[in-house]
Amino acid sequence: MPENLLQIIGFTLACSLPVVFVGALALRALRDRSLTASMAVLVLIPTLATLAGITGVSGLMFNAEFRRTSLVLLLVAAVTVPAAVLLGREQARKTVWEKQVREQERAAEKSRRELVAWVSHDLRTPLAGIRAMTEALIDGVVADPADIARYAGQIDRETRRLSRMVDDLFEMSKISAGALHLDLGPLDLRELIDEIYAAHRATADRAGIGFTAEQPPAPLPVAADDHALGRVLANLVSNAIAHTPPGGKVVIAAGRDNGHIWTRVDDSGPGIAETDLPRIFEVAYRGTAARSPVADEGVPTGSGMGLAIAAGLVRAHRGAITAANREAGCRFEIRLPADTG
Repeated sequence: MPENLLQIIGFTLACSLPVVFVGALALRALRDRSLTASMAVLVLIPTLATLAGITGVSGLMFNAEFRRTSLVLLLVAAVTVPAAVLLGREQARKTVWEKQVREQERAAEKSRRELVAWVSHDLRTPLAGIRAMTEALIDGVVADPADIARYAGQIDRETRRLSRMVDDLFEMSKISAGALHLDLGPLDLRELIDEIYAAHRATADRAGIGFTAEQPPAPLPVAADDHALGRVLANLVSNAIAHTPPGGKVVIAAGRDNGHIWTRVDDSGPGIAETDLPRIFEVAYRGTAARSPVADEGVPTGSGMGLAIAAGLVRAHRGAITAANREAGCRFEIRLPADTG
């Protein structure tokens, strides 16, 4: 048994340092695996190192004083290790939550950058057309009354398109900021579907597309803002008609199951590219088959944010919206909680 100070220091370091080294290796091995295990090892290292140092200094003489000291250390370990496990689990949950928040913030920032770039591009097109036609009218380049009327009509259409884009941007900003306020009230979803069907039947007929509505005889009660939910359904139906070739079919159906009210819009168009499906409801995302109505000249007639707004409005109703390809065409489905009040 060492008696002088240098011997005590030497024996203590010789016995405790290997424990610390092994503990450091264990921490290194666990750094990418379990935070809880790492916390337990971190607590055990000083306790076991102390026990090893005391064992070395005692000269392996397990007398009463050594047994008392060892018992204290074991009791300390019995208390601190469970506490470290609990703290490790809490810290792990916090770390995962913070990681998810950071990922969401990065995704939101990326979406905002894409939105700014996309809006800048899409605003530039109608503004350039309006400016060119206005200058032609002011400079007298266009003098024929028929041409003047045609230019005026085109300016009116482009202005309306810009107005819709601004309205959609304002709506999307409210949804993103959580400032959207809905006037929820009892609504039979069948009545809203009847209105959507009546509003789009003529458009489908002109396009040579079969358009039908399938609904059950029983009411489909939901707590909804009829204007907001009507906007969602109108967007889905207009997209389905725009992407269904002549001779195709669009069906809007509704029903009830498992305490939820559902409505589906099916089309027989080309469907959605599988790479686009996960991002189809993102703001400013346009895939290879963007689900936005397109005019004959290939220019989108709307803002292109219809599906992103639809998803935000459905979430505000505590519902969910999904998109999936079928054997022929695709299906958009909305599920809302049934109104039991």
